[in-house]
Amino acid sequence: MNEDKRKLISFTVPCYNSAAYMRKAIDSLLEGGDEVEIFIIDDGSTKDDTLAIAQEYESRHPGICHAIHQENGGHGAGVNNGLAHATGHYFKVVDSDDWVDRDSYMKILDAIRGLVRSGQDIDLLLCNFVYEHVSDNTQYTVDLHSVFPEGCCFTWADTRPFKPSQFLAMHSMFYRTDFVKAIGLELPRHCFFVDNVFIFYPLPHVKSMFYLSVNFYRYFIGREDQSVNEATYLKRIDQQIKVTKTLLGYYNPENYKKSKRLYAYMRKHLMFMIMIPSVFLRMNPSPENEEKHKEIWRFVKDTRPESYRYFRYHYLGIASNLEGSWGSRLTAQLYHATQRRMRFN
Repeated sequence: MNEDKRKLISFTVPCYNSAAYMRKAIDSLLEGGDEVEIFIIDDGSTKDDTLAIAQEYESRHPGICHAIHQENGGHGAGVNNGLAHATGHYFKVVDSDDWVDRDSYMKILDAIRGLVRSGQDIDLLLCNFVYEHVSDNTQYTVDLHSVFPEGCCFTWADTRPFKPSQFLAMHSMFYRTDFVKAIGLELPRHCFFVDNVFIFYPLPHVKSMFYLSVNFYRYFIGREDQSVNEATYLKRIDQQIKVTKTLLGYYNPENYKKSKRLYAYMRKHLMFMIMIPSVFLRMNPSPENEEKHKEIWRFVKDTRPESYRYFRYHYLGIASNLEGSWGSRLTAQLYHATQRRMRFN
């Protein structure tokens, strides 16, 4: 047990009708023993025994597992609820269909113990994550070792450029609990894709980081109802657009232009957020989708006129604005070629 009485990590596991797979996620987190706390958030499940399973874990692991029932509010509400209850040094979200690697987990706990003992209040701890493609038993790892120095405290000034295939995800991030509470992080309710708010909103406030090149988080890919599934994504595209507009509202280049690397990353992340719904709308042409596509870019121009030219004439912006039926086909070909290479769904 760490010398002070706080847990090292507060995990939040938002669950909605997750009975078929949530045990794997929770069991993998229990490897942390009494140095962690696990908030299992039942988001108003109606179709299965999600709440009963959460209560079973609370009964079997008192002081570690905590079952919390809430009215349905979506993934963001589950994260918010977990953060409100979190008391540990670091805060981590693990989705109910994912899991974590034990060996990597032990190394992260060791690192946090060291940070706590030395009194270092690192705002953001980072690691790698792995896409687990269950359908064909393949993996794709997003490894950040070429971007961040390892095993030491650093700032954005110490980082190197991200490659096109490298990006930050909720899966790779542990925020210091007191830090995210102090900046007022709160995710939108009743909305998918809110993990992007979790990534994007706190970054300009981060003063110190620590990175371990371990493949800790295992991101399950394979369920038809996942947000990253193409058919499901298109049905929820209005929510992606809503989150993209939220990030555009947060984006203020003047706040971080002095930090070259942070500025570059914020632009990159926002570029992807604008490009993804644009590409899907162009891949599925209809009068309604064409109007939504135009509205996205009008919103970019009206909200961030100083950055519009960068986003619109970046190669991704050009690729997501190709005109006509040939343009739609070429956009689809480019998207699927990228998907095959990066295996993100």
